[in-house]
Amino acid sequence: MFATSLGDDGAELRPLEPWQAEEFLAHMDRGREFVGEHIALADAVHDLDSARAFLRAYADKAASDTGRLYGIWSDGTLVGGVLLRTMDVAAGTAEAGCWLEPSAAGRGLITRACRLLIDWVVEVRGLHRVEWLASSENAPSIAVARRLGMTREGVLRENYPHRGVRTDTEVWAVLAPEWRAARGVPSGVRGA
Repeated sequence: MFATSLGDDGAELRPLEPWQAEEFLAHMDRGREFVGEHIALADAVHDLDSARAFLRAYADKAASDTGRLYGIWSDGTLVGGVLLRTMDVAAGTAEAGCWLEPSAAGRGLITRACRLLIDWVVEVRGLHRVEWLASSENAPSIAVARRLGMTREGVLRENYPHRGVRTDTEVWAVLAPEWRAARGVPSGVRGA
């Protein structure tokens, strides 16, 4: 197993795997209302069996090269995560996402973790496009997309039913050349 530091504050990014289901469920229980305000993850992970099933589904995605899941730990406690909800290597596209419990909000953990994730997608895997979908009501998620240098491409009106309400979804994305340019990597250079 590996861990990647997210800075000097003791936070790190690690794979989040099925054997960690109890820790994952405890994390969801701590942040359920906050996490569930805009995304279905908090409703989908409600007991140990559903936590295991969610983590197994991402282990299967990793094995089939169609997605990834990483947890964010702060001082040894799981406080959030980032994921590639979808990854289509042949098409060169991926959809990134995130969640965080309230105790860890406002520290830049998601932005730092997403930068690592997008660097991997673009520089290691060579994908061309990373998408970010967020409820139009989810200001923190939209702020992350902006900090990552993504472009708002449009709004899918009332496409997402969440807790009995249809919400709009903003579509944000960054292309590999834009990502490299923002990082100061010359055009045509990979793996920098």
